[in-house]
Amino acid sequence: MRTSEADPDPDSEQDSDIHLCIVQPAGYLHALGFLDQARFFRYQFRRLGARVTIGQNRLRHDAINFVFGAHLMSGNHLMFDASATQRFRCVFVNLEQLGRVGARVPDAFLELLATSPVVDYDAENISAYRGQGDGKDGEDVFLVSFAHAPYLACAPSENIALDKRPLDVLFFGSINDRRRAMLKEITTAGHQVHILPFGLYGPERDDEILRAKVVFNCHFYDSARFEQARVFQCLSLGTPVISERTAMTNVPPQFEHSVFWTPSDGVRAFFDNDFRRADFFDLARQKLARFATCDVLDQYATVLARVQHYFAARPGNANAAARWQPERIHIGSGRDYWPGWLNVDVLESAQPDVLLDLSLPLELPARMDSATLGPLELRPESIQFIYASNVLEHVRDLPRMMTNCLRLLKTGGQMLVEVPNEGSPGAWQDPTHVRAFNENSWLYYTTWFWYLGWFDERFDMVALEWLDHAHAPCKREQAHFMRVRLQKIRTSALERSMARALRPDFGGLPDDALTGR
Repeated sequence: MRTSEADPDPDSEQDSDIHLCIVQPAGYLHALGFLDQARFFRYQFRRLGARVTIGQNRLRHDAINFVFGAHLMSGNHLMFDASATQRFRCVFVNLEQLGRVGARVPDAFLELLATSPVVDYDAENISAYRGQGDGKDGEDVFLVSFAHAPYLACAPSENIALDKRPLDVLFFGSINDRRRAMLKEITTAGHQVHILPFGLYGPERDDEILRAKVVFNCHFYDSARFEQARVFQCLSLGTPVISERTAMTNVPPQFEHSVFWTPSDGVRAFFDNDFRRADFFDLARQKLARFATCDVLDQYATVLARVQHYFAARPGNANAAARWQPERIHIGSGRDYWPGWLNVDVLESAQPDVLLDLSLPLELPARMDSATLGPLELRPESIQFIYASNVLEHVRDLPRMMTNCLRLLKTGGQMLVEVPNEGSPGAWQDPTHVRAFNENSWLYYTTWFWYLGWFDERFDMVALEWLDHAHAPCKREQAHFMRVRLQKIRTSALERSMARALRPDFGGLPDDALTGR
């Protein structure tokens, strides 16, 4: 089923850059599982002449964004900011098994799928987010499958002969009772099953696949959708796959004769008999060779053309020309990136939306151009919330930074900061630290505001919380960090009067120009 790799049609609408965004809540290892599929999308789109990038959580205003993992949660809400669909061209890639007996996903994710363009790997999923007969399935839901990925092929010198590999049977993925029972059938048949630690992805996992004689695949959900997003990776690496197959398992053609199939109740018999056959590995090599001829470029060509046509007919969705005026700023985005916020950092390696040092003079309004967010503007008193975690201890000119934050915040807007607690083990361990903090570190920004040249506004401390080494609330004696919530307020008449008494210029006096002789 190889298709031609002809040059893209010069009259087509294939002129947009493509960005593949993998949603990853901070530190969530399992989002790495989307790397395999994102690489396959990148490979196919590049073959079609597109310029393709991959990023973590970041969208690009100048590209069509294919979003992987939009169902993942951060706390009690979707990590993906749904309002981004009003400013960015987004296509959601669904790789979950949906429906009554499939994965439980947030309603907010299903709403995204119901109202946005979607790429899905199985037609059976569509009814979970699109009503039957609503007439929209053919317009903005696109089906693709996975097939041979030539970029995964190993050099012959690096590929161990199948029958010489040290691992009998490899399994990777999450374990439930259903899968556990099937794996027990294999061990009962006398074969060693090597189960990868849950959370091993990318090249480290692929190295283990290359050490296995076979990979065993079985369904997690009763929906029994074929796990092609996992199996194509193994076959492309040159490792045979033995897979469970039920009456509900819908198998794309490229896998039909490339995989060893066994019914759910026949796993023990397969490993007792078929796996022990003298010609098993000859058959396996034939299946791998057959899979290497499978190409699905035509599917991705159709998706690319139709997606570009979809957004060309809806130019307002991108809203690319308007300057965005953010209302939330995340300072120090190197550790994690927050979708829907303006992420700023002083280090280019952190890949922030803009490089911005708020401890330097800042002229407002400030107009900037961001590779991720497009044109944006920062105006005085326009920001509702500023978050800075483990940033203030690095800043040389902290008074200037706090002054800039005060200028940016709306009256009533808040600033949440997390900083090392003075005397804690972590307070000075980073060589770039220039200070630590205690309860009195905030007096200049709240009570003694006039020392900083402030007059009409100041910060009020709304809350102070002690945190342990894991950033969990604790008592003062165990604190490694403190979390402080500050709110911008107007100074009172009495406070301004006190400030006049304490400032050498009396807080500034009006120039009483003469009005007559």
